[in-house]
Amino acid sequence: MISVDDFLNASILIVDDQEANVQLLEQMLRGDGYRCVTSTKDPHSVCALHRKNRYDLILLDLQMPGVDGFQVMEGLKANDADGYIPVIVITAQPGHKLRALQAGARDFISKPFDLVEVKTRIHNMLEVRLLYKKLEDYNKVLEQTVQERTAELRESEARYRSLTELASDWYWEQDEDGNFIKVSGPVLEMLGIRVGDLSGDPGGIQATGWNEKERETLKMKIAARQPFLDFTFSRVNPDGSQQKFRVSGEPMFNQSCRFIGYRGIGVELTA
Repeated sequence: MISVDDFLNASILIVDDQEANVQLLEQMLRGDGYRCVTSTKDPHSVCALHRKNRYDLILLDLQMPGVDGFQVMEGLKANDADGYIPVIVITAQPGHKLRALQAGARDFISKPFDLVEVKTRIHNMLEVRLLYKKLEDYNKVLEQTVQERTAELRESEARYRSLTELASDWYWEQDEDGNFIKVSGPVLEMLGIRVGDLSGDPGGIQATGWNEKERETLKMKIAARQPFLDFTFSRVNPDGSQQKFRVSGEPMFNQSCRFIGYRGIGVELTA
């Protein structure tokens, strides 16, 4: 919402080569409580003044010697990054009104002045301009927030990956058919896994020496799409030594809630 102070603190520039018109508009605006009203009788200075002060509203006379209001608006458009020209034109020529709007003016005030009309058009124009600025500010804050949250998420993901690497010997992923599609770590050395081999065999583990009861229990969990935490299984090597492993995993689903496989981590407990 726009407060009364927002309106009264809005910056307004009056551009008119006639001193009487400048004084009348200044007195009217200051009498209504507007605090930031300035004026110039030099149309050549308008673009530089606007670049410096970023006025919320410019009251621009169209008929001035040397540079008319249409030329001033062209200069404002060329120098305004956001393309929004906060201009109400002042004209005594009815035929100039449509041309002024087509040139980028937001509204017009007719001469001779009807003070009630002038006040109403200025108020309405300021309301639109101030709302536009609030939207710009909101979008900047939103963009900054998105950037900060994205950076936080990336940092969190990096920490998670680091902790996962520290806490496990390997990372694994299976597709919906149970084929291993991704593994990392010294899996081949410990388990003899071959990525994509041994469809439906959790871990892609060679059959020799594994505790079949433990493996069947793990298979049942995966078949039921259940997550599992610190599941322990073991095998006996040809030389009689025993190895123990602990594995954790969770099912993966796409945006349509269709099961697409499993992912998890594992660690050898023997050492």
